[in-house]
Parts: sequence; C-alpha cells; structure tokens
Amino acid sequence: MYSSIRGVVLVSMAAAVLGACSTPGTPKSGMSFFVTSTGSGKGADFGGLAGADRHCQSLAAAAGAGNRTWRAYLSTSAAGGAPAVNARDRIGRGPWQNAASVTIAHNVDELHGANNLNKQTALTETGMMVNGRGDTPNRHDILTGSQPDGTAFSGSTDTTCGNWTRSGAGSAMLGHHDRLGLQDDEPSRSWNSSHPSGGCSDEALRATGGAGLLYCFAAD
Repeated sequence: MYSSIRGVVLVSMAAAVLGACSTPGTPKSGMSFFVTSTGSGKGADFGGLAGADRHCQSLAAAAGAGNRTWRAYLSTSAAGGAPAVNARDRIGRGPWQNAASVTIAHNVDELHGANNLNKQTALTETGMMVNGRGDTPNRHDILTGSQPDGTAFSGSTDTTCGNWTRSGAGSAMLGHHDRLGLQDDEPSRSWNSSHPSGGCSDEALRATGGAGLLYCFAAD
C-alpha cells in the first residue's frame, strides 16, 4: 500500500514539474505598461510602426502578458500620402500599471501631464529598472518621435528615423524615462520629448545615453 501511495505522489509531483516547465513566463498581474528590455538590434529601425508593435507584443508575451494588445508609444510623420500618427492616439484610454502594479497614469491626459513615470516606475516587462543618468551604461533615451503632448511633429525635419525604418542617417525625438538630463529644465525632465538623437544607428543612440528602447502600452 505504501508503495502505491508513494507511486501516486511521485507521479503527481512529476506532472506538476512538467506543467510548470511547459507554462509560459509568470503573468504580470495587471501590467499594462513597460519599457522594453531590448531594442530592435538595428537602432531605430523596427520595420515601421507595425514592427515596433510586434516588438512590444513579443516581449509582453515572453513575460506572460501576451493576452493584451500592445502598442509602441511612437508617432510617425506624414509621408507618401499617409497622414501623421500621434503616439497618444494609439495606446488606449488607460489606466496603465507597470509590472509591479504601480499606476503610471489613469488616462491619456494625465500621462501627458502630472504622471507617475520616473526611473523607479518605468520598469521593463520583467519588472527590472532601466539604467538612467549616472549609471553605466546610461540607457535613459527612449524613442518616441513625439512632442510633449504626444502628437507628431509637422514639417520636413526627421524626428522619427524615417518613420522607424532607418538604422543609419536620420534623427528621432527621444524622452528621458528617469526625468533627468544635463540641465534642470523641462526638456531634461520630459519623459517623451527631451532631445533629438544624433542618428538612427545603435552606435548613434548609445552616444547620448540610449539603447533603442521603447515605451509599450496595453491598448485594450
């Protein structure tokens, strides 16, 4: 009888272990915002907005939050007859929480006003803090292509690295996730519109303290 019970226990334990091994990453309860832990590997070239969204979706899925519809916080310029796209219009209505269940903003207006986004709250999809100013390496430059209110820039100046298809020449507007910069002014504190990049390659993005990272929001 003891052997039979022991056999049942061992089988149950084995099934539990196999179940755990086949289960995707632990879901981040309530996570609806994160900073990507990695870039595209090609600087600011994500293959356009759709590719950037896939990058967000893939990282979210790996972290156990793939049941949401994820969008990259990126604006695009009008080109080829297509209208400009505003980052603020593609990320849903909110509220948004990080991987630690801390609320970043309750709605779009708060996100572009007095939000709760800073180095301690702008966590990756796995709940890790992203290096900021004073860390080595500094990675606080986040790609956005946006103005402070979350809208696209007008005019012919490249602010989106060719609508997120360039990894060489060009430029993109960047934000500081840690709300720190060279000076204590509004651009330095801006999470989404601090300064333009010096190029679109990984090397150019690293030169000012970036790694081609994105803000990702659950739009559903």
